Amino acid sequence: MKTSTLRRALLFLLWGGAITASPAQSNTGPLVSGTVTDAASHTPLPGVTVIVKGSSAGTTTDANGHFSLAAPTEGALEFSYVGYAKQEVLAAGSPLAVALRPDLQQLSEVVVTGYSEQNRKTLTSAISSVRGETLQNIPAASPDQLLQGHAPGVQVSANSGVPGGGIFIRIRGSNSVNASNDPLYVVDGVFINNTNLIATGLGNQVSANPLADLNPQDIESLEILKDANATAIYGSRGANGVVLITTKRGKAGDKTRLTFNTYHAWSKAPKQYQLASGPELATLENERFINDGGDPTLRPYRPVAAGGRGRPEEQPTYDRLQDVFRTAATQSYELSAAGGSAKTQFYIGAGYFRQESIARPSAFDRFSLRVNLDNSVTEQLRIGTSTALARTRRNVSSNDNNPVGVINSALFPRTNLPVFNPDGTYAKYGSFDNHLALINNLNNDAVGTRVISNVYVDYKLLKGLTLRSSWSIDFNDMYENNFNNTLILAGQPRGTANSFLARDITLLNEQTLNYSIDFDENHSLQALIGNTLQRNTLQRTSLAGQQFPGNDLTTIASAATQTGSSSRSEAGLVSFFGKATYSFRQRYTADVSVRADASSRFGRANRWGYFPAVGLGWRLGEENFVKDLNIFQELKLRGSLGKTGNQAGISDFAALGLVQGGANYLDLPGTAPLQLANPNLSWESTRQWNVGLDAAVLHSRLLLELNYYDKYTSGLLLNVPVPRKTGFASVVENYGAVSNRGVEVQLTATWLKSAAVQWSTTFNVARNVNRIEKLAAPITTGSRDIFRLQEGAPLYSFWLYHQTGVNPETGDAQYQDVNGDGQLTVADRQLVGNAWPNYFGGVSNSFAYKGFDLGFTLNFEQGAKIMNMNRFFLVHGGTQSNIGYLAEQLNRWQRPGDVTDIPRLTTNPASNNYGGVVQNLSDRYLEDGSFLRVRTLSLGYTVPTAVAAQAHLSSLRVYVQAANLFTITPYSGLDPEVNSQSGVANTKNFDWATVPQPRTFQVGATVGF
Repeated sequence: MKTSTLRRALLFLLWGGAITASPAQSNTGPLVSGTVTDAASHTPLPGVTVIVKGSSAGTTTDANGHFSLAAPTEGALEFSYVGYAKQEVLAAGSPLAVALRPDLQQLSEVVVTGYSEQNRKTLTSAISSVRGETLQNIPAASPDQLLQGHAPGVQVSANSGVPGGGIFIRIRGSNSVNASNDPLYVVDGVFINNTNLIATGLGNQVSANPLADLNPQDIESLEILKDANATAIYGSRGANGVVLITTKRGKAGDKTRLTFNTYHAWSKAPKQYQLASGPELATLENERFINDGGDPTLRPYRPVAAGGRGRPEEQPTYDRLQDVFRTAATQSYELSAAGGSAKTQFYIGAGYFRQESIARPSAFDRFSLRVNLDNSVTEQLRIGTSTALARTRRNVSSNDNNPVGVINSALFPRTNLPVFNPDGTYAKYGSFDNHLALINNLNNDAVGTRVISNVYVDYKLLKGLTLRSSWSIDFNDMYENNFNNTLILAGQPRGTANSFLARDITLLNEQTLNYSIDFDENHSLQALIGNTLQRNTLQRTSLAGQQFPGNDLTTIASAATQTGSSSRSEAGLVSFFGKATYSFRQRYTADVSVRADASSRFGRANRWGYFPAVGLGWRLGEENFVKDLNIFQELKLRGSLGKTGNQAGISDFAALGLVQGGANYLDLPGTAPLQLANPNLSWESTRQWNVGLDAAVLHSRLLLELNYYDKYTSGLLLNVPVPRKTGFASVVENYGAVSNRGVEVQLTATWLKSAAVQWSTTFNVARNVNRIEKLAAPITTGSRDIFRLQEGAPLYSFWLYHQTGVNPETGDAQYQDVNGDGQLTVADRQLVGNAWPNYFGGVSNSFAYKGFDLGFTLNFEQGAKIMNMNRFFLVHGGTQSNIGYLAEQLNRWQRPGDVTDIPRLTTNPASNNYGGVVQNLSDRYLEDGSFLRVRTLSLGYTVPTAVAAQAHLSSLRVYVQAANLFTITPYSGLDPEVNSQSGVANTKNFDWATVPQPRTFQVGATVGF
């Protein structure tokens, strides 16, 4: 079969069969006909859009590239086709023969890289791009959450459904054990400090995401730098990947345009906890009592006349969860203005966003203002600024992973116990607050102020040579006021209060010298050198008060006992860097970069770290032996190798021996050693190589991006145990290694692109294999040491007893005796799974017909394990006297011959069902967390321009959208996207009373003036 015939057959499959020409839409003149072909191969092109310029008349070519339509003889026809340059042809001289030439604009877009921009055709790095318009109108407080499923190799999940809460994001896996694994965020050149400043104790749950201070409506694009060639220019900041966020700016020559964007949304929990009812709970308690050897005639739930609490069927059921979960409202309003003249361009955006949590009483609101301004003072001098201001407020009520949180206070008490006492006061049971008392009396507010600003000066020294100097600040201020009155346990006996002030300031000054030149048509060179000076200051102040005169006096000044403390820490970074990119005929490209960083966190002898990288690209599609195939519109091989570093996550004085005050004696002040010195402490180092392939076929209707990478991180910044006789438990050293290897695939298909219909789909999938290569000794972490780090295993590995089943004759749980000593001891705990998915990815689809648009996004994970601590506590077999049961407890073993994985009800520790050495720490509660989630589904309509103009509008779009519409998962909990111990290092997929991701329905409109 000839190549041209093969291509036509593939085109037929892509379009689903023959495409016939549509009739002319208006009778504007005599009939004009012709044929459209590929200029190089002369192959007929079906589906080419043909319109009469200046009118609404149009058609598309059929399967043989033929078209016909009515057009004036003096008029012009415009031909457009995806992957080809537009072409205008005079309508005279029918039949016409039109030859379109390929236009690789889709693969030639300008990509923002480190400190520069580069044509995607010559790109040698692994960089994923996400356009801002694909992320707008999604009801999420922060832009990082919007990346879910959009970029291959980027794993994003919310720790919980609390608005403005913490986000788990990993680019090509986790590299470190004790240091940070979060990527570097750069917003318009400003390095964002993503330290969590919330101090209120919420059970190890990170309740604040600093990126929630950014308004997603202001974002133009996001570039995710993944391989070492892309990130090495950021040196010690780039080991975990870099997310470059570019915000909107005005364009020269655009008249001022106003845009108003608003939406309202309503959210609910897609799933609820299923608890045993009052009668079911009584039945379970009677059975537990008898299994423990109790006299059946004295079972607790028997007739009142016989001295019992009443028969099981007489027990009431109180649904506390309906008081906690609500239909939550979200509202967003954003007004922006953009435009510019030849000398000055501007963008101004102001917004208000408020989101209630589906679990009372949490909420998040944000006021934001952005001003982006660029001005050409002269032909050589250009100045500008990117400044964002935000004011946020969080109601940081206790929920996830908190034994006295709102959810647990409604979830744990037994369902047959009343909510109120006979006198109308709040009823409390055991160590749990009354859930309504918490909802109505929690007074935990966190108010944040954020300024992210960059001011720059560009000066053109010579043609192609530009000097740029910029000054940046990230000012993050968080002020918390908490008052616990006497109606909740934390406020007894006479009230308590806390006040926290945290201030994190990052100052940055950068100079870069950029040079760009083209030598004739064959050679091009881009080069830059630069330096960075950075200083970070973190200050914390806390006050506490106890014993208040009454519940109406809430300030600490009213407390009988007042205490306070403060701390201050500084760190500095000095950097020098350079990069050069050479391209020959845009066919062969070479990148070379190097960065040197000096950090104050290390000893004088080890402060400098050096981070080089190299990248090579070869566009095989430009070679004749590939062109002759007439298959590829683009084919490029690329490879890179480089080294990056990491210092994030350790203290500002990690290398120093420190002393602390407070060691007082006989009312005299004293000091005591705080940490051991390690003058040899140095950088974590990550070596990474990457090979990639980019291809475009079927007239660029099908685009492929493929990457394979190998990362190896050594010299981990690790808390290494030391002998106790030193007076310390550990010291920070460079010891250990972690590897990540994986593959990423992304496919983009443009199914249809004509004047009337546009339809495209993007699919991506990735697999990352994480492994601890070297570790001084196993490390356990997390609640009850559930997670374990050891050589040969991945991070986030679960260390539990393996339950092999339930004895069908006795009803006792059976566990694997790992060491074969006939006893069940801690030595029998083993690694039984981990929180890493085998693969993950997403699908996004957009379809437009005339003014209507329909789109959806999916994301998925397969193979990750989740520890369901809700089952751990609420399928307890009767061992918890004040705690109720999940309905799952009804599936327990009851009589010989029963087959189930839930053992019999008993408090006898010898059975090892719920007590003894096992203490429930078995993989009985470890579940498959795989899921497929419909992240968004939207339907919109753009009003025709002529109709909008009658209302004095330039544009109008209205839409409806559903978020988190449904989730397919085997996980029995409320949400497979969880991490309620996000404040504890090396933990993931730990579910304890976690607020689930809400199901949201919204309506919105975008209005242009």
